[in-house]
Amino acid sequence: MSNDKPKTVTLTQVVNLTPPQNDVSDLPLSDSERFKRESNYLRGTIVDDLNNGLTGGFNSDNSQLIRLHGMYQQDDRDIRKERQEQKLEPLINMMLRCRLPGGIITPKQWLTIDKFATEATKYGSIRLTTRQTFQFHGLFKRSLKSAHQLLHNIGLDSIATAGDVNRNVLCTSNPVESKVHQQAYYWASKISEHLLPKTHAYIEIWLDGEKLPTPDSEPILSSTYLPRKFKTTVVIPPINDVDVHANDLSFVAIAEKGELIGFNVLVGGGLAMTHGDKTTYPRKADDFGFIPVEKVLTFAEAVVTTQRDWGNRHNRKNAKTKYTLERVGVENFKKEVELRAGSTFLTSKPYKFTQRGDQFGWYKGIDDNWYLTLFIENGRLLDYPNKPLKTGVAEIAKIHQGDLRITANQNLIIANVPEQQKEAIEKIAREYGLLDNTVTLQRKYSMACVSYPTCPLAMAEAERFLPTFVTQIEQMLTQHHLSEDYIILRVTGCPNGCARAMLAEVGMVGKAPGRYNLYLGGNREGTRIPRLYKENVSVDEILLALEPLIEAWSIHRNKDEGFGDFVIRHEIVKPVINSAIDFYQVVN
Repeated sequence: MSNDKPKTVTLTQVVNLTPPQNDVSDLPLSDSERFKRESNYLRGTIVDDLNNGLTGGFNSDNSQLIRLHGMYQQDDRDIRKERQEQKLEPLINMMLRCRLPGGIITPKQWLTIDKFATEATKYGSIRLTTRQTFQFHGLFKRSLKSAHQLLHNIGLDSIATAGDVNRNVLCTSNPVESKVHQQAYYWASKISEHLLPKTHAYIEIWLDGEKLPTPDSEPILSSTYLPRKFKTTVVIPPINDVDVHANDLSFVAIAEKGELIGFNVLVGGGLAMTHGDKTTYPRKADDFGFIPVEKVLTFAEAVVTTQRDWGNRHNRKNAKTKYTLERVGVENFKKEVELRAGSTFLTSKPYKFTQRGDQFGWYKGIDDNWYLTLFIENGRLLDYPNKPLKTGVAEIAKIHQGDLRITANQNLIIANVPEQQKEAIEKIAREYGLLDNTVTLQRKYSMACVSYPTCPLAMAEAERFLPTFVTQIEQMLTQHHLSEDYIILRVTGCPNGCARAMLAEVGMVGKAPGRYNLYLGGNREGTRIPRLYKENVSVDEILLALEPLIEAWSIHRNKDEGFGDFVIRHEIVKPVINSAIDFYQVVN
């Protein structure tokens, strides 16, 4: 099969193929499709809004278009009411997210963004994200151009880190398997470049580039781009640190004798949903099969263009790849991908995930260099009282000769440290609070999204709430002789899934201020979606619900049994088998 000649099918021959019967092509398009179509390849009237000094924001269409340039329009919700009473518009500012495939950044680049965050943003912080990159929060409109130009000058950009495009490509931040990681990172970077928008708009608007005489063309994304956001990862088993089932497209690295030979391709994962809308749900990805390394870009393009043409452009809530697979059928989608790729999937190669998260502390790679993984609570790098984390990373960057790697779990790896520099880097890390032996496993395996005060979608606290809540969970674990163990705990301020709560052993999803939906039953490997256990409950009610379960886990667990597996085995909740069918079934 692997020796078959590619079929003589070109992209232009397949993009207009009729989808299977259960399609939505005859329904009216959503308004998002209108403004993308009218945007002139993402230009809109962004330049006019940049020059409008009467408001700190962008008009409604442009506020959506800037997402495809890597920005979200936000405001400080803590002072929104106060400003309304003063008859002022909200304190509008932007969040800008960098494109950083695989999360790798040089010390020189880091020092530049550190200085900019201090001097030009409202909050002064650098936020490490679950998309394995960093964000500036609190950028005012007058500073946007300088931010983009600063990134460009150090070899970075923010194009396609938000909006209806393929976003920042994740890659396992493996500090041990150095050779395979290098090969996997190469493909993560190539995929990112291959699927980028080709419009000249980013250069013209933000970098003051001249308008090119050649017309814009988007052979992969089309003039209306994708129906919805699209997320891609590259992962190296046995560590599922990127949560493959949270993504539209994942390439699972298959190595033989220490060499990367290809990937199993997973399609259709995603965690976002909408409260009260049972047509939305989290979903695990399907394994389509194995491909050799030389066909990675071909198949990546084929999956993206199939979703581009078959995705739901009528209802954005059902526009993600996971819903397309459910609507048209997994086999139909897979066959179309093979047709467009001019090649077939081979039988999947065996692999196994044994853990998630990051490996903290020092690890030695096969290249004899050292890797130090630092725990950054909630990914927020800021100089706190008695804990100047942001300055500490900058001090490390001043002497470090290797690279830095942001992980998909909001942490930071000081990578490729030679033996002779190890002691100096550890000294700085400890001095500035970046390395602390008192941090528990529970805190390291807990994660939250940004939420208040900057996210406009937030319904409840997450980042600001999590540290105190983790302390309460730690106390429970200690009380029941589990202080050396942990529960994968994740909190999101809304159901959009940024902290991947729907792959947690204990997931909390914001419903209203101080109230959450409580989900139980994910596993440590990240291969099972949890089920709703309590709906719209307070934090006190959540703690009351968890305490007897943690006690029972401590007494009746099997050896090395995780909390999520325990609650499934004891039928405290039933496992989610097929999200489209049973996620909302009341089977507790």
